[in-house]
Amino acid sequence: MQHNILKYYVIRFFKPSNFPKRKLSQDLTSKQDSLSYCANIVRQHDYENYLATLLMTKSLRSPTLVIRALNAEVARIQDQTRDPQIADMRLQFWQDTINQIFKKSQDLSNIPANPVAQELFKVCSCYKLPRRYLERLVQSRKSILKTKYFQSMEDIENHSEHAVSSVYYLVLSIAEISNVHADHASSHLGKAQGIVNILRSIHVSNYLKLVSLPMDVLMKYSVSQESVLRGIDSDSIRNVVFEVASRANSHLQKARSIEVPKETHQIFLPAVAIEKYLKKLEKANFNIYDVSLQRGNPTLPFHLYYIRLLNKY
Repeated sequence: MQHNILKYYVIRFFKPSNFPKRKLSQDLTSKQDSLSYCANIVRQHDYENYLATLLMTKSLRSPTLVIRALNAEVARIQDQTRDPQIADMRLQFWQDTINQIFKKSQDLSNIPANPVAQELFKVCSCYKLPRRYLERLVQSRKSILKTKYFQSMEDIENHSEHAVSSVYYLVLSIAEISNVHADHASSHLGKAQGIVNILRSIHVSNYLKLVSLPMDVLMKYSVSQESVLRGIDSDSIRNVVFEVASRANSHLQKARSIEVPKETHQIFLPAVAIEKYLKKLEKANFNIYDVSLQRGNPTLPFHLYYIRLLNKY
C-alpha cells in the first residue's frame, strides 16, 4: 500500500524533466537518455539525496541530479576496487573531464562519451558553475586514497566541507542564490552529512580494511583499530560513536539555526534524513554495529514530502 502511494506521488509530482527555463539540446538516441542515466546513478547509490532532489522545483531538479550523479560516481570509486592505482586513474578521468569542460570554446563532441560527463558539460555551460567546487569533489577523494584514515575530527570536517558541502554550493549556484548565510548553512549541513556518512559507511570501511573513525577519538577512549575492524561492540566504541555523532548533530543544529532565504529550504532538505539517522543511532544507544542502522527507513519519503510542503528542512 505504502509503495503504491509513493509510486503515485513520484509519477504525479516528481516526473524527471529537462531544464524548463533554459533549453539545452539533447540527442536522445536511446530509450534511456543521459539525464535518466544520471537519475538512476543517484537513485541506486545515493537514495536519500535522490528522494530529496525529486522534491525540488523542476528548474533545479534535473541539474541537481547531474551534480549528485557526479558526486556518486567519484564517491564510489574507492568501493569498486582495492587497487589504489586503479582508483587514482578513475579519479583522474573525472579531473581530466572537468579540465576539458572548462576549456575555452569547448564543444560537446570533445567531452568523453560518458552520460554523466556529457550532462555535466551541459549544466556547466548553462549555469556557469564554479570550477573549484567540482574539483573539490574529486580532490577530496584523492586525498583519502593517500592518507587512508582521519587523524582527527577536524580532518573529517575538512573532508566533508570539500566532498559534501561543495555539492550544496554548486546547487546554490544553479539556483542563482548568492547569500553568505546560505553558504554558512551549506558548510555546516555538509559537515553534518559528511560525518554521518562516515558513521554509516563503517561496515564498508571494515570490509576494505579501513578505519574511518578519527584516530584521536579512538585513542581517547583506548579503542584499537583491530577492534573496530572486527566489529567488536563495547562501551568504549560507543563513547567514540557518541562523540562523533554529537559533532554531526551540532553542525546540523547550527545549519538549521541560520536564517536563510526561503528558496534555499528545498536545497537543504537532506537535513531530514541526517536527523532521522542520528535519532536511530541514539535509539540504538550508539551501537554502530546494530543491524537496525543498516535497514532503510520506509517512512522517509513521506516525511520528506511533509517537510517539503511546510517549506522547512
